Amino acid sequence: MKQKIIILVVIVILLTTAGIYQGFFKKEKPRFTLAEVIRRNISQEISATGQVKKGEEITLSFKNAGRIEKIYVKVGETVKKGDILAKQDTTQLKIQLEDARANLSTALAKLNKLLAGASPEEIQIAKTAVENAKNSLEQAKQNLEDTKRSAAENLRSAYEDASDVLDDVYLKTGNVFEVVDSIQKNYFTANDQEGIRVRENRDEIEKAVSQLKTSLEGVKADSSQKNIDLTLSETKNYLDKILSSLRFIREVCESVTYRNIVSAADKTSLDEQKSYVAGALNAVTNSQQTISLVRATGESNINNAKAQISAAEDSLKAAQDKLSLLLTPNKKDIDSYRAQVQQLQAQVELLEGQIEEANLKSSVEGEITKISKKEGETVRPMRADIVITLIPAELWQIEVGIPEADIGKIDPEDPCKIILDDFPKIEFSGKVIGIEPAETATSGAVYYKTKISLEAKEFEEKLNPGMTANVKIIADFRENVLIIPQKAVLEKDGKKIVRVAKDGNFEEVEIQTGLQGSEGEIEITSGLKEGDKIILF
Repeated sequence: MKQKIIILVVIVILLTTAGIYQGFFKKEKPRFTLAEVIRRNISQEISATGQVKKGEEITLSFKNAGRIEKIYVKVGETVKKGDILAKQDTTQLKIQLEDARANLSTALAKLNKLLAGASPEEIQIAKTAVENAKNSLEQAKQNLEDTKRSAAENLRSAYEDASDVLDDVYLKTGNVFEVVDSIQKNYFTANDQEGIRVRENRDEIEKAVSQLKTSLEGVKADSSQKNIDLTLSETKNYLDKILSSLRFIREVCESVTYRNIVSAADKTSLDEQKSYVAGALNAVTNSQQTISLVRATGESNINNAKAQISAAEDSLKAAQDKLSLLLTPNKKDIDSYRAQVQQLQAQVELLEGQIEEANLKSSVEGEITKISKKEGETVRPMRADIVITLIPAELWQIEVGIPEADIGKIDPEDPCKIILDDFPKIEFSGKVIGIEPAETATSGAVYYKTKISLEAKEFEEKLNPGMTANVKIIADFRENVLIIPQKAVLEKDGKKIVRVAKDGNFEEVEIQTGLQGSEGEIEITSGLKEGDKIILF
């Protein structure tokens, strides 16, 4: 009994330990459902169910809008399957196609050159370009230094000239107050209006001259550019006041009361002082303008020199990038060129398809019963404008209703796979031969009646109108392309991504997609390669 109890206790301990380990210590590895990127054919099929009918009229329209250039048939004429019945003008499309082919050829040449690698001559040319760019950059830097020195020297010279101008002002205005003071004391001592105003202007001149001399003496003690700028401005202001007062006093001297009192010599003396002050004022103004112009010119030259350095740096980087690309082609650059080639190839194929679609072909053998348009008319896209109506020679057709969401995916001549309920083991073939332009509403849903040819000559005697037919229209088909399940594709920040398994985890990869298949698969045009493992959940 004791032995059984001991065994039982040991079992309980082991089970408890195992539970603790599983619950707290063992880290469960992430579980992924994986799918492999494979290469195979993909098709987009649209399924529909309809009824077998006797052959009825078929309406034909151009797929794209355009002007009708030529109509080749007449009413009553018998045509064969594939005959061209009418043609749209393709002049502009052909021009676009030539441009697209030229661009594709250029892109292919660049890609092939990148893949082949650079020749020794090309590498040497690129190295020389780098050295030349370095030299140009050094020259641009030296030019900037020279420009800065020249600008500083020119500005220094302009300020020296301004300092000389201020010294000259000091001399020219030295006697102005004495002259005015003497004239006032000799002629304008009365308390009439003229005398009072002359004495006021004499005082203004005295004050301005005193301030002017203080300012001019200050610039001798501090000849910095900042102080010279300030002194020029102050000097201009004082000279303006002095000149204004001199003009007033001179005008009073010509008034009726004093015209014959003030001597001609004193009037001449006032005119001389006016001339000295006006000349000094003009010199100060010119000095300010010269300094401003020299400074602006220097700053402009320096900015231009800096711009030359920036341009030289850009040229050097471009030359270095080109050399680096020649020495070690970048995978991203190769992928970029490949993507560009694929894009241009798709554009060429699209234009070739549009030119081919400009030919309105008979989808069946039959007889033309109506021509609804004339040469030179512009027609709207498919189903909007019926161009030609014919009755097929084929005995049997199938009429199906295609939903509004799918009608844009199918075109006349799209191949079909057909299974009749009465012959479930036999797959018949056929093609889309007509799409009615008017929609049909059923239970709130919009459908378009579409006619399918039924190729079943060996069974014609066994066929009857009203038989149920299950049709799969092959709307699009791609051969030997990369595909993955659609449910592996996620939307993130407006981009399509997949999660690629890597070392027990995953990384997100942006992709470009193409055709969506009917079996839940989707075409991958870029971003993945065959054999990659992607995560579904």
